[in-house]
Amino acid sequence: MSPRLTPIDTAYFARERGEGGFSVIGSPVQRSDARSHVTGRTAFFEDMTPPGLVHVKIHRSTRHHALIDSVDVSGALRVPGVLRVITYKDVPNNWYVVLRLIGVGPDDEPVLAEDRVLYRGEPIVAVVGETEEAAREGAARVKVEYTDLPAVLDVEEALAEGAPIIKQAGTNHFVYEGHHCRRVRFGDVERAFAEADRIIEGRYDSSPIEHAPVEPTGCIVVPQGDGRLRIHSDTQAAFFTLDNTALILGVPPTDLRVVGGTVGGGFGGKVDVIVEPLACLAAMLTGRPAKYVYSRAEEMQVSSTRAAERIYIKDGVMNDGRIIARQVTLYVDAGAYSRHSPYGVTKAAAHMPGPYTIPNVHVDCYCVYTNRTPSSAMRGFGVTIGDFALESHMDRVARELGMDPLRLRLLNAYRDGDMKAHRKIASGTALVEVIQRAADLVGHELPDEYRAMSSSERAEG
Repeated sequence: MSPRLTPIDTAYFARERGEGGFSVIGSPVQRSDARSHVTGRTAFFEDMTPPGLVHVKIHRSTRHHALIDSVDVSGALRVPGVLRVITYKDVPNNWYVVLRLIGVGPDDEPVLAEDRVLYRGEPIVAVVGETEEAAREGAARVKVEYTDLPAVLDVEEALAEGAPIIKQAGTNHFVYEGHHCRRVRFGDVERAFAEADRIIEGRYDSSPIEHAPVEPTGCIVVPQGDGRLRIHSDTQAAFFTLDNTALILGVPPTDLRVVGGTVGGGFGGKVDVIVEPLACLAAMLTGRPAKYVYSRAEEMQVSSTRAAERIYIKDGVMNDGRIIARQVTLYVDAGAYSRHSPYGVTKAAAHMPGPYTIPNVHVDCYCVYTNRTPSSAMRGFGVTIGDFALESHMDRVARELGMDPLRLRLLNAYRDGDMKAHRKIASGTALVEVIQRAADLVGHELPDEYRAMSSSERAEG
């Protein structure tokens, strides 16, 4: 049979004919930077070598969770070529959280550790050297004495009664307007579970995912004649970088200029403001350009990952495939510090129960702190792993019902005008048409009643 054209297909081909005024959507378009990339002409921040450049390297924690008893930097200062050692005492405003710019608090992460460390690899001391080798050797010669504390490395263990509290705020979870998690309540799931023909449950886990960009995180800061600092960075968020760095340094934002340049792979991982404040401090303290860039080992160990998540889904399902209740409990492992995780968890809660109209929904999404490397943004963070769990669960429901998984999705898909669980009206939905078109492309048979379905209306009966 020939594929049936859906309204989306019709609109697409109309645009291709120029009837809708679009000339880019749906057409192959060469990237504007493609030629410079393949010819090697693209400039990255490390391509510049200003005269007098100094280098910053970090002495990092060797513990997951410990008190810092003492820090001895004398060995570092004896290394030829070491110019300065920077500790937390040199940082004007040592505590910050990246999302404070949009009103998220409290400040929970130090630029350099003070009296304790919360994850292996946490920065304690920054060493400034004439050469990269001198700075690296100096950092290696810093001596830190620790008193080890119990580490918590699992999200549910972190929330269990009697778990060691690792956060200064007093809880191992972010507090949302006085609540222990981000919540969604819609309908009455307990009543619906009692009425359902079947209860189908599943648990879904993901591990941290490293971005692994070709270009490691880094920047070069160049002092200017007028006293300003010019920051050449591979950041993905120039204004987050500028404003947070200014707050940490205690200077007006106008004292800084961020030159954003090309990002050699980011995927969300270069939105945290980690390297720029210390490079700026090194430039301010030495009066010379300063470079701070992760080694490949640091990029893999201490740069933010996509958060590990654990998701429990419980569905109340009728034998005809209608899902009448869905309960989701989601734990997001923020690692030791907030960074972008509280925002990502809010997105996760709003995304539940997926692109499906389910009349009774109960969602608890926890932003959990553990003694692991902090997680942060990565390509659709807050939604991507949730979709993996939701769609895996839809397949599980289909198997238990002995039902075609595409028909199950078509039966429950959002339509325009449906009320979402977080009480927003669905509009511009297209899941029905996308599934129908996908079925055509792979030769998957759908009965006429499923082919007649539309995102613009829901069949009665």
